[in-house]
Amino acid sequence: MSEFEAAAERLRGTIVRTPLVPLAADGSSEVWIKPETLQPTGSFKVRGVLNAVDRMDQATRARGLSTVSAGNTAKALAWCGRRFGVPARSLMPEGAPAAKIDAVRALGGTPVLVPTEQVFRFLRERQWERESFAFVHPWTDPDLHAGHGSMGLEILADLPDVDTVFIPVGGGGLLAGVGGALKASKPSVRIVAVEPEGCPSFHASMRAGRSVTVDCRTICDGVAVPYVAEELFPLLSELADEIVLVTEDEVRAAIRLLATSSHLVAEGAGALAVAAALKMPASVRGRCVCPVTGGSIDADKLAAILA
Repeated sequence: MSEFEAAAERLRGTIVRTPLVPLAADGSSEVWIKPETLQPTGSFKVRGVLNAVDRMDQATRARGLSTVSAGNTAKALAWCGRRFGVPARSLMPEGAPAAKIDAVRALGGTPVLVPTEQVFRFLRERQWERESFAFVHPWTDPDLHAGHGSMGLEILADLPDVDTVFIPVGGGGLLAGVGGALKASKPSVRIVAVEPEGCPSFHASMRAGRSVTVDCRTICDGVAVPYVAEELFPLLSELADEIVLVTEDEVRAAIRLLATSSHLVAEGAGALAVAAALKMPASVRGRCVCPVTGGSIDADKLAAILA
């Protein structure tokens, strides 16, 4: 059994096995969405975080759980902390959406708000190695990747003849997991990595042939990561067949479409895959799947987009 299959078995009965739903209201579209907003924490992150926490021994978990997050990983960690009865704290940027900060607290987690540059310094300098809590790395943890990969196995089970899967890229954990599971099971499937034009760290790194840092200005806070971890870059560059950049207006249009035609609330990062699929000619994308990765968006921001 592969690490992806083992993770899927471990998660069975706890996470939601999300369906594939045609994007078009009449059901004729070759674009299928996978609504990870139906997960207990509102995003796909619970797949990887739960697998990573479940794989810890009891003594390690008892130290408490820690991560770094713009919001969705922190929510997933808080949910896991409640499930296992241990503390969960997350280093979060001060500008994180209020909806995500409030949700972390509601789940019993502790958000530690710091300037954005301090968040990334914590990761770059491996400061977690000096803390007492058990740390779940939001991007590079292999157990995290295996949990995320359960989504890839579900996609192939429900749509074996899928041609293309669009995968949003922030820190790269989703691409490593879902892309890894897809390529291991069906090497011919086309993996399209998706980033907002306002934060194209993976695209810039691919052009440079190494991990580089970019400025990030985007409504897609869930993927607003200014660099690709050096240890993850070789794997991501191997998995991605193509990279598509989408504009902020294209993201807003995808959020509106998901709300009006699919009755789904998506945050910016959650709508990235759909935005990219709609940008690509149908003859090129073929039968495709777009994970709607998260739905934590502040109400005033969503209202402005829908208006």
